[in-house]
Amino acid sequence: MSQTPISFEFFPPKTTEGADKLRITRRQLAQFKPEYCSVTFGAGGTTQDGTLNAVLDIQSEGLAAAPHLSCIGSSRASVAEILQRYRDNGIRHIVALRGDIPSGMVDVGEFRYANELVAFIREQHGEHFHIEVAAYPEYHPQSASAEADLRNFVNKVNAGADSAITQYFFNADAYFRFVDEVTARGVKIPVVPGIMPIQNFNQLNRFSEMCGAEIPRWLKLRLQSFGDDSASIRALGLDFITELCDRLLTAGVPGLHFYTLNAAGAVSTICQRLGR
Repeated sequence: MSQTPISFEFFPPKTTEGADKLRITRRQLAQFKPEYCSVTFGAGGTTQDGTLNAVLDIQSEGLAAAPHLSCIGSSRASVAEILQRYRDNGIRHIVALRGDIPSGMVDVGEFRYANELVAFIREQHGEHFHIEVAAYPEYHPQSASAEADLRNFVNKVNAGADSAITQYFFNADAYFRFVDEVTARGVKIPVVPGIMPIQNFNQLNRFSEMCGAEIPRWLKLRLQSFGDDSASIRALGLDFITELCDRLLTAGVPGLHFYTLNAAGAVSTICQRLGR
């Protein structure tokens, strides 16, 4: 079980203090020997420099880094420039995403879907980059239907994706069903579960409503019942997420990808409980 690869996601810090805090977080998490660390990328490239700086910091610490690259609102020329910058800096791993359309954006750019970005990366750089894409076990909130969402995922794989990371979920059966459905459509790439620790109920509830991740009713009501008792929220969250990870690992998933929110505490505890 301890041999299953794990990886961590961070977001680019906006301040010097945030950058210092993230370095401490990475040092604390490095003990778990992550396969790589990914760094998010703002819609329309709003954090492009921050993503590159964070990725270079990660590499300088001896860890593999995988920048996110979202294509909505971007031109082919601007994406080509970013890819070349990453390649020039020794990056071999990209998380290719459509990205959310920023509010008020009229021009969505030259890419409409993530499969177009995947195809563009392959066209420009061949096999240089390992391309990771997103998967949605409970379906993307903006998809026209469950079938359309599965089709979109298959399109990304057929365009040249090497592996996928899921949106976080709290129902393991949703993940298993998704993998069965895409496998039946000919998908053979690894689909790695995305794991979100539970630490702040209001924040988690807000995130989940935006991204379409369903919090089981019993869990939502139990977390709500704790009110401002953050210690009880964290304790239940640690137990629940550890059990979820344990079930996934027992089933033989190809890895676990933790959404850290730039904090080490909960992720460290879960990894330790899993025997890392």
